[in-house]
Parts: sequence; C-alpha cells; structure tokens
Amino acid sequence: MCRHLGYLGPDRTLHSLVYDGEYSLETQTYAPRMTQGNLLNADGFGIGWYQDGKPVRFRRAQPLWTDASFREIAGAVRASCAVAALRSATVGFPVDESCAQPFRAGTWLFSHNGKVEDYGAVEAKLRDLTGDVSGVPDARAPVDSAPLFALAVRHWREGRPLGEGLAAVVAAVTALSPGRYNLLASDGTSLAATTWGDSLFVREGGGEIRIASEPLDGGPGWTPVPDRSLVTAGLASGVRIDPL
Repeated sequence: MCRHLGYLGPDRTLHSLVYDGEYSLETQTYAPRMTQGNLLNADGFGIGWYQDGKPVRFRRAQPLWTDASFREIAGAVRASCAVAALRSATVGFPVDESCAQPFRAGTWLFSHNGKVEDYGAVEAKLRDLTGDVSGVPDARAPVDSAPLFALAVRHWREGRPLGEGLAAVVAAVTALSPGRYNLLASDGTSLAATTWGDSLFVREGGGEIRIASEPLDGGPGWTPVPDRSLVTAGLASGVRIDPL
C-alpha cells in the first residue's frame, strides 16, 4: 500500500531523491519489494519541498515512470527537506490528483501509507474528531487519508509537536478501526513518522536523514523501525524511535 520518503539534510536535487539508488522511489513504483496487498504503486505520485520556508508541491495522478517532464524538472530543483509519496489507490477511491500525497497545510507536509479498514463505517466519526479544518482543502480530499491529515493539522494547530501530533492521530484512528497507519510528516526543519502495519526504515549519516518505506539501495546504514513505533528526527537532535 503506497510508498513514501522523507529527507532532511544538505541541499539535494529532487532527481537524486526520487531516481537515485538501485531501489529508488521510481523503482518502487513498478517493483516494490516490501509492499502489502499490491504489485504496483502507479495511481499517482507527489513530492513536496520547501522554498523560503514554505512548502511547494508537485502532484500527478499518473505513474511516476511515465512523467518525463517531472524527471527533467527534478534535476533543476534542490531541497534540504522533502516528502515524496507514491500511491496505490484503495478500491473505492478515485485515481485523482487531489488524492495524491503529500497533503499540505501551513508549513506541514503529510503522507499516509496504509488503509483505514471499513472506512465507510467510521468516516463520520473521524470527521467529527477533526473539528474546524477551514483553509485546508486537502482535508476534504475524497480518500481515507484526508481525515487523518485533518486530525493531524488540528493537533499541530493546538500546539502539539510534529511527532506527538502523528501519535495522537494513530491513537484516535486505531480506537475506531483496524488498518495500516504508517504516517510521515515534515514542518520544514524536522521529520516524524509512525509505523503501524507496514515497513519503515531510517538512515542517518553524512549530515542527512532519510526515512523510507523501503531502503533505496543495498548499502549499509538502513535501520528497520519496529512496528508500532514513532520516529522523530532533526539534524541537531538526530533520530529517536519510541514505541507507540
């Protein structure tokens, strides 16, 4: 179910983040190694990065490998913090650009790798938990990830740190529905992620941090994150992994 990647470190081209490595994000579009329940992640993609402290996005409803224009543009754009995502659409949700992640609000970028089981039965309850999400169009996207994002935004607006906001979302949604809840977020200076039902790896070194659904290459340093964990990461503080 989907794949995602978070990066924090020295400026790199988007091309290097998405296309470099034996098991690059592009490769994970058509040949993922650790995904559950699907063979392709071809129902859209997106990448968000920061320009003058504000998140900028590029999203499409087509497979990443078919977008030659993005490949060219990606070589000309550099970022020190980014979130990229591939989509494998759950049955019942449209293959539409509005559903491609990362979602965006304020300085936050957000991606959900997973699925809310029996979404129709719990959607109203999830929407009630989100409260007022005015000014956040992505919170109304026609996909099960949207209310999770809306709830995260609510927690962040109330002052919770990036990781605590994600942990609170997982606690709330798992009380209503089983599912897979690997979440990833950035605020431009830090990253946070959760594992709940799917794979996640972290690599730290050389002044950079990467958090990815799968290792991007066969090199050393990729550390698997235990299931039901919270990852928080910053260049000054390093990587921390705590149980959820």
